[in-house]
Amino acid sequence: MFSSLFSSSRRSFDSLSEQEMLALAISSEEDDARIYLSYADGLREAYPQSAKIFEAMAEEEHNHRARLIELHRQRFGETIPLIRREHVRGYYERKPDWLVRPLGIDKVRNMAAQMEEQAARFYEQAAKRVSDAATRKLLGDLALEEKHHEQRAHNLEEKLTPDDVQDQERAGERKQMILTYIQPGLAGLMDGSVSTLAPIFAAAFATQDTWQTFLVGMSASVGAGISMGFTEAAHDDGHLSGRGSPVKRGLASGIMTTIGGLGHALPYLITDFWTATTIAVIVVFIELWAIAYIQNRFMETPFMRAAFQVVLGGALVLAAGILIGNA
Repeated sequence: MFSSLFSSSRRSFDSLSEQEMLALAISSEEDDARIYLSYADGLREAYPQSAKIFEAMAEEEHNHRARLIELHRQRFGETIPLIRREHVRGYYERKPDWLVRPLGIDKVRNMAAQMEEQAARFYEQAAKRVSDAATRKLLGDLALEEKHHEQRAHNLEEKLTPDDVQDQERAGERKQMILTYIQPGLAGLMDGSVSTLAPIFAAAFATQDTWQTFLVGMSASVGAGISMGFTEAAHDDGHLSGRGSPVKRGLASGIMTTIGGLGHALPYLITDFWTATTIAVIVVFIELWAIAYIQNRFMETPFMRAAFQVVLGGALVLAAGILIGNA
């Protein structure tokens, strides 16, 4: 019983027979081709030229698979053992494409280069362990081809995605990130930072009870986050506007709204009222200047104009909360 608990269900690479080595190579090429096609499918709508690169690389993997199957048929017959990379201890792993989404241009190109490097290393090691001349030759040839795939991808990149196309794709990628994450997140941060100022500081100066103020701030922040998140997700499904997934936008808006409010609510966990209030005011101005920076950095709003709008508006709301709390 204990041996079954502690023993690994995976085979060691050295224990594989030559037939199993070929079967592992076949299943690996199948998986890699599917991954490249998934990359192509994920990129096709926004980056059609880059999608063609991965379609061509998938075709290369299909060619490798066909050559491996033909060799297996000649040596071992029609039945290929079922052995996959997850059955072999220490064998390289592949992440399914949904784990690396969103599929950024540079991200998938780097992933592809890593895949080719790992595949070349496998074929080099496998070639050392086989004695049949034809098998050894094929595995060695595939190792060289996998090494050359990166250059092949580079050549395809130069042909299908020249510099101007790559610049357009990266600009489109940045625009999509702004529409899906930055813009909703910024709106949420502004709402959470500014709209909660009045209730939090009104409660603070009305009660001068830090715990009660913290509870007011917590409820206002979480409530505003839920409201902003659902509003963002519900009012636009993203299909016509091109703003991306409503779930992603809703999460970005809701989370940043909550963070914006909690920034100046958390200081009221400090029991001394004036210490907590001083820290909260400092946090408020940090939040407002951060919002101005983000507007300037991503929304291309002139910094002084953004600072004037955000800081002045926030200061007026802060003053209103203090005045109401002292009334």
